[in-house]
Amino acid sequence: MGELIDDLLQLSRVTRAEMRSVAVDLSALAAEIVAELRHAHPERTVDVRIEADLHAEGDAKLLRILLNNLLGNAWKFTGKRADARIELGLDGRERDRPVFFVRDNGAGFDPTYSDKLFMAFQRLHTPTEFPGTGIGLATVQRIVNRHGGRAWAEGRVNEGATFYFTV
Repeated sequence: MGELIDDLLQLSRVTRAEMRSVAVDLSALAAEIVAELRHAHPERTVDVRIEADLHAEGDAKLLRILLNNLLGNAWKFTGKRADARIELGLDGRERDRPVFFVRDNGAGFDPTYSDKLFMAFQRLHTPTEFPGTGIGLATVQRIVNRHGGRAWAEGRVNEGATFYFTV
C-alpha cells in the first residue's frame, strides 16, 4: 500500500510540477539508472545497450522519472530471462522530433491491449508474475504529454516490448 501511495503522489507531482526546459543528456541519465538497477540487483546479468549522445530538450527531473519507469519496467519484465537484453536508442524522427525507444526481450504483451498500457491501474500481467502498482506507464504518458510529445508501444507475448516516446 505504501508503494501505491508513493506512486500516486509521484503521478500527481508530475502533473503539477513546474517545468524547466534544458538540454538533457538521456544517455547519461540512462547510464545512472542502469547503474542503480545493477546495484539493487547484483544477481542479475543484463546486456544493456545505451546509444551514445542521445539528447532532448525538456525538464531533466521529469525525463529522469520517465527513463526510470521505462528502464525499470524493462529490467523487471526481463527478470525471467537468462539472456536479458535492454536497449535505449533513437528510432528516427517524427515531426522534427527525435523518436527515442526502450526495447527489451522480456515478457512482452498482447498487442491487442496496447491501448490500455498507459492508463493508470491497467496491468497486462498479474502481480504474482511481475510486481508493480500499474502507475509507471501512466506517469510516463503524463511526462510525455507535458513535453508536448507522444508515447506508444509495440510488443509480442514472450518476445519483448518496445516503448517509443517523443518530447
